[in-house]
Amino acid sequence: MESTLNPSAPSPNGTARDLVKQDTDLHILSDWIAPGSRVLDLGCGRGLLLDHLQQTKNAQVMGVDSDLQSVIGCVERGVPAYQGDIGEVLGFYPPGAFDWVVCSRTVQELDQPWQVLERALVVGRHVAVGFVNHGFWLNRWNMFWHGHRVRNEVYPAPWYKSRPSNPVAVGDFEEFCVAVRARVTRRAFLAGDWRTPCNFQPELLAGYALYEFTREG
Repeated sequence: MESTLNPSAPSPNGTARDLVKQDTDLHILSDWIAPGSRVLDLGCGRGLLLDHLQQTKNAQVMGVDSDLQSVIGCVERGVPAYQGDIGEVLGFYPPGAFDWVVCSRTVQELDQPWQVLERALVVGRHVAVGFVNHGFWLNRWNMFWHGHRVRNEVYPAPWYKSRPSNPVAVGDFEEFCVAVRARVTRRAFLAGDWRTPCNFQPELLAGYALYEFTREG
């Protein structure tokens, strides 16, 4: 998971944090996903991950995003994508249609995350979910000491300008996996820079978490 990206370097296409986000998913998921896999990306954005998997893993890919400009960006890259509601699109596919269903930095924006991820476990043999750990120590400290959530590149807007979301923490997600009887097969925890592995107390010290899980049995 070593990266050559400089997190402080300027970017003409986005913030340094945006580049680190992209680099994180590309490196970890490329290591997890086998060549030739069928991959469905829920909340695919402009298709950077899927394009990478096509080019390096010869993967058969499909993206889903509610934003039209994101879908256009996918098509421009040669990545097939569908504009629509994630929950509805999942209903189009039969059980086992994909080897992997990816939900990276999307789960907190879902209206019904439980139902979506349960269906993902049916449609895909493996499910990968990545999220910002809302239980990160800096978030806790700001709420405790200042009485409001942290403002940074991850949470750039005040609450009254933010989209509806369901912030999730490592402990919350572990409870979810138990509740839906999902078997966690791999976990990747990264520190606040989203690059350095976090091997100690991830519920407190990890800024980003990525899980692979499957249906038990």
